[in-house]
Amino acid sequence: MKLLSRITRPLRRTVRSDVRVDPTDGPGQGLDAVVVLALFLGLGWLIDRLAGTTPIFMIVMTVLGAVGLFAKFKYRYDEKMNQLEDERLAKLSGQSSQREAA
Repeated sequence: MKLLSRITRPLRRTVRSDVRVDPTDGPGQGLDAVVVLALFLGLGWLIDRLAGTTPIFMIVMTVLGAVGLFAKFKYRYDEKMNQLEDERLAKLSGQSSQREAA
């Protein structure tokens, strides 16, 4: 009894050069958050090191970066939802005008 078919050609992974990473999708936003938070943390560390203070600037800069990221994510989300809502309303108005014409 034959359970698996024979593979006649070798399997290989093809790389598509036309595929682009979308920075508005989940992994793009996650990478953006990591980079920004690391940058603000490093900047706070540098300021603390130059000023000779306790890690107050590290904490302040990290919180500032996090608040900025959350605000950016919220505005990006609201913009996308408004765009989708406009598309939905345009589609519904197109369907209702077609019903009235029929």
